[in-house]
Amino acid sequence: MSGFNTRAIHAGQDPDPATGAVIPPLHLTTTYKQDGVGGLRGGYEYSRSANPTRDTLQTALAALEQGTRGFAFASGLAAEDTLLRTVCRPGDRIVLGGDAYGGTYRLISRVLEPWGVTHQPVDLNDADAVRAAVAPETTRVIWCETPSNPLLNVSDIAALAEVAHASGTLLVVDNTFASPYLQQPLTLGADVVVHSTTKYLGGHSDVVGGALVVSDAELGERLAYHQNAMGAVAGPFDSWLVLRSLKTLGVRVDRHSANAGRIAEWLLEHPAVGDVLYPGLPQHRNHDIAAKQMSGFGGMVSFRLRGTDRAAAEEAALRVCEKTTLFTLAESLGGVESLIEHPHRMTHASAAGSPLEVPADLVRLSVGIEDVEDLLADLEQALSS
Repeated sequence: MSGFNTRAIHAGQDPDPATGAVIPPLHLTTTYKQDGVGGLRGGYEYSRSANPTRDTLQTALAALEQGTRGFAFASGLAAEDTLLRTVCRPGDRIVLGGDAYGGTYRLISRVLEPWGVTHQPVDLNDADAVRAAVAPETTRVIWCETPSNPLLNVSDIAALAEVAHASGTLLVVDNTFASPYLQQPLTLGADVVVHSTTKYLGGHSDVVGGALVVSDAELGERLAYHQNAMGAVAGPFDSWLVLRSLKTLGVRVDRHSANAGRIAEWLLEHPAVGDVLYPGLPQHRNHDIAAKQMSGFGGMVSFRLRGTDRAAAEEAALRVCEKTTLFTLAESLGGVESLIEHPHRMTHASAAGSPLEVPADLVRLSVGIEDVEDLLADLEQALSS
């Protein structure tokens, strides 16, 4: 069962032995009958600790990322919080990509920092800067998003793994934008993969969730303990929804990527657009890295608006966000429908005034799977306004 799409449909999802149902059952139960005290059927006693539907999802996630264990959580941030509180202690340090997701930055800077865990933003494309930022005695994690949100920078995972492991540091890769269909960081040397399953893995804007996948068995045991002890687990229906969506992940991401590539090329020629950020463009500063470690370039496109000054460019960006009709003005990403947002005031507002602040003239697109000509027409009328 080596092919990605085959694993997405079948890994951990054998027909139900009791009924022959080809879709894994939804186990909406909190507790399980014991055959005598301590006599657990299949190891199940309480659904925070384990649930068959969640277990099926975790098996599938591990297979798609080519890891040994997967863990499903109530949100992407719940997954991140569980991971960081598992591997960090007061006095430890996190090296953070200089354009990380605003929610990740908020968790680290405003929740973990008062607990005594410090962080240092760094350009992950500068190997010397990363090496200088890592203090072997205290740095526990190098945190990488690739492609990053919302600037679409791409980091060399294998190179970062070499730096991390030379100092006994974990390399954590947020793989949400790429999805395991386009990139498997564990095979490139990463220690942990993080997902917001809300995004491409869920794919239909109807479920919130998160995931971790690891290769190391000992780290997996520690995470399993903390997943249960901290309790921010994915519920069975949320797990079932993500399982449903994994089966079409490959065909969806193919269409997302094809549409995004067309739109990125079109934006390059538009007179109202100053810069287009998409790793599939040869002009992208990390295009060669993306082509090396990804099998496609994904459905996310960001662009900056022209203006006579910063205020005018920001106003132009806001106007475009308000004028689209097929591109819905909304946060989140990775669903079948196209979305548009203004990161500076929306998803990344928590990073304002920090080294991770994003440009005010930036617009982020989550390109859906609609007919691309309709999406181009919508952008044309919005940009022309």
